[in-house]
Amino acid sequence: MSITQQYLIDTYRARQHGDPTPPAPGTHDWQVMRELADHRRFRAALTCRPARGRGRIRAALARLLGH
Repeated sequence: MSITQQYLIDTYRARQHGDPTPPAPGTHDWQVMRELADHRRFRAALTCRPARGRGRIRAALARLLGH
């Protein structure tokens, strides 16, 4: 069963029971990624490691592409 099919079933069941419909798949993906990055920086601070900045991936791509 795909994510879309499961979402449609969940939406149907919510309407049958009068519950609010669930969010569509992918609605909160970027928010989850930001929270994961924040959590990693928080864990690094707890272990007294330097928290790497947001430019780490951009710098790695620049090195890879030779810019």
